[in-house]
Amino acid sequence: MIVKESLLIAVDFDGTIVDDAYPKIGAPKIFAFETLKRLEHDGHRLILWTYRSGRKLEEAVKFCKENGIDFYAVNNSYPEEVFEGKISRKINADYFIDDRNIGGFIGWGKVYQLLTNELPNENLKKKKGLFSFLKK
Repeated sequence: MIVKESLLIAVDFDGTIVDDAYPKIGAPKIFAFETLKRLEHDGHRLILWTYRSGRKLEEAVKFCKENGIDFYAVNNSYPEEVFEGKISRKINADYFIDDRNIGGFIGWGKVYQLLTNELPNENLKKKKGLFSFLKK
């Protein structure tokens, strides 16, 4: 479906990166952080796009940082964007990854496959593991 060029990808937190346990932080979804790290490694910019705000947002950002993800922007289209309440809060991204899609969340393996046109089995054969670069 997609590309080898750099994409701007907005990613929801609750129910997408972690199991939905709001206002607490749920357990990480299987392959969530591995896939996000791989997408960053591939040159894509990731935006945390979430309903959370204030202290709850800070907790989510810290949790992601502790798991190796430092987002390009958080609830903004770019890091320097300032929300003044005069414009829509819809952010600018090439793709949105969210558990509220029609049909629900498709899983991180399928997300990576759709964004890269690479089948997981091909990656396992070619690269001795889709996420083998993380072990270095």
